[in-house]
Amino acid sequence: MKDIDRTAPVIVELQTTIAATPETLWQLHTDIDSWPNWNAGIDKALLRGGFVEGSVFEWETAGLSISSSIVEVLPQRRTVWGGPAHGIDGVHVWMFEPTADGTVVTTLESWAGAPVEADPEGMRAALEGSLLAWLDALKGAAERGRG
Repeated sequence: MKDIDRTAPVIVELQTTIAATPETLWQLHTDIDSWPNWNAGIDKALLRGGFVEGSVFEWETAGLSISSSIVEVLPQRRTVWGGPAHGIDGVHVWMFEPTADGTVVTTLESWAGAPVEADPEGMRAALEGSLLAWLDALKGAAERGRG
């Protein structure tokens, strides 16, 4: 399995339980073109090809244009994507674990590169804030969509 860069100066790992099935979360997670519809932190998103290993998606967040490559897909269980953006080399892992209460969603991301090394604490705070907002948006979209 692919992993984040465990030697990176910034690593953030967060987890939440969402009252939705892994199938529901997977649909939201992998429909990249629709991310801006439920995640206010993402301005644009476009997947080139299917949500499969080797595909690339372009997206904009916080004024940054990012191109990410999907490097691992375990349907309804785990994804990994990443790539360089504005001097930052990021690797992002998402995991979905079904439980009696719904699904535990874990997100881990590592950032390395000159901008990160120049301000690791500021970058860690920015990444953590972004991932917390993303998890909140995912939770809201999934739980609103439940019948």
